Amino acid sequence: MPMTVQVRPAQAEDVAELADVAAATFPLACPPSSSPDDIAAFIAGNLSAERLGEYLRDPERAVFVAHDAARILGYTMLIRGVADDADVQRAVPERPAIELSKCYVLPDVHGGKVAALLMDASVGFARDLGARCVWLGVNQENERAQRFYRKHRFEVSGTKTFQLGARIESDYVLVRPL
Repeated sequence: MPMTVQVRPAQAEDVAELADVAAATFPLACPPSSSPDDIAAFIAGNLSAERLGEYLRDPERAVFVAHDAARILGYTMLIRGVADDADVQRAVPERPAIELSKCYVLPDVHGGKVAALLMDASVGFARDLGARCVWLGVNQENERAQRFYRKHRFEVSGTKTFQLGARIESDYVLVRPL
């Protein structure tokens, strides 16, 4: 029997499960050279249930979850605007813009429709807000994610850095016009 997946805005009652999904999926996006301690510290500081609850209450953010009857399968987080970073400012010239800050699905549903459903909902949300583009940062070593984003009409428009513990990671900035 095929799995029925739905996408909806995240709710306060989702934060504990959402934090579990975030903790399971964030390491998948990190380069192999990333320290497990740095990854754990990032998750604790940015993807805990408490932090996710704060994100849900932030009017500048939107969080969507994909779920079936049993569990949350993945999530996206969007943030209005462009980061106050000179590299990102140059790479994202269109305004207004929405950042696709998070786009993660559990590994057992990779390659299916879950990520595409989340992307469609996220892009539709950005379009409904009147954004002219959606942008994101993706690690330069994360080829799987880059293939997914290219498939969804994102193109490299620049580079930026991402601090993970003591390391500075190199990201591509990708933009999708709306």
